[in-house]
Amino acid sequence: MRPDMSRTELPETTPARTVARYSLAGILVFAGVSHLFWARDTFRAQVPKSIPLDEDGVVMASGGVEIMLGAGLAVVQKDRVLLGRLVAAFFVAIFPGNIAQFVNKRDGFGLDSDGKRFVRLLFQPLLVLWVLWSTGKPRS
Repeated sequence: MRPDMSRTELPETTPARTVARYSLAGILVFAGVSHLFWARDTFRAQVPKSIPLDEDGVVMASGGVEIMLGAGLAVVQKDRVLLGRLVAAFFVAIFPGNIAQFVNKRDGFGLDSDGKRFVRLLFQPLLVLWVLWSTGKPRS
């Protein structure tokens, strides 16, 4: 913490970063709720077979984590930068599921070809960059 920053002062941001953060928060909450209800079968296609856990349990747990992370992005201000790093780490942690879906040719979310599943892999790093940018402090 900078010496001139009080403990109650919020980290700087911009309107664009705030809109991006709230948008990502909504996407995460929506995705998390869909894990728990209408898209559970589809999300099971992304659980790598190498994970020695019940696929449904993994889907339910990851959905709960997504809801909490999304809610956190919407309400946490003081520790926003740290939370952004946690969300980025979550996106990195679930990336093997996207790879497994591609390698094992498992359909889900309209990703019914190798090309579509491959293109999806390219979007995960963009999510990481999105969350880090939207929660980060702008340079002076």
